[in-house]
Amino acid sequence: MAVWRLSSHARAVAMAIVAAITPPAIAGAVRPAPPFTFGGAGKNSLASLRGQPVVLLVAQRAKTKALRSQLTSLTDRYHDCASRGAVFVAALTDGGDSVQSDIPFVLANNPAAVAAAYGMRGDFLIAIIGRDGNLDLITDKPIPGARVFEVIKNNFDVQEKSRREFPKGPPGR
Repeated sequence: MAVWRLSSHARAVAMAIVAAITPPAIAGAVRPAPPFTFGGAGKNSLASLRGQPVVLLVAQRAKTKALRSQLTSLTDRYHDCASRGAVFVAALTDGGDSVQSDIPFVLANNPAAVAAAYGMRGDFLIAIIGRDGNLDLITDKPIPGARVFEVIKNNFDVQEKSRREFPKGPPGR
């Protein structure tokens, strides 16, 4: 059997390569959603929706192509999401005051601040906030309505509960 010995430099290079290709452990980290208010005088807040999933759409304008695409894909799954208690919130950074859709939206107050807090860099962003107030998904590209429902249905609370139901450790013999 051959034994390979690596110099300290070669070992450091190998470890750097492994570190570069290993996915970060933070992928499963809890990410609290930045707070925002909605509904006029700001009496309603994200915190007041604790216990309900929230679908937040942020766009520059109501006619943004990505927003229109997202609305179209959400329309087919709206009733599924609503049956899970989902609340739909829109933030239009151009100051628009309505979203033309069959889906009822509440409008976020101070949409430019919401866009900044959620890190919007382009003209569109969707964030799904779980019942626990944490970000379950955030992306700057429209996603299928079925994926939105899947995230709502399988949010962190549900996953945490299912993890607790399984016995810990190896199965008994």
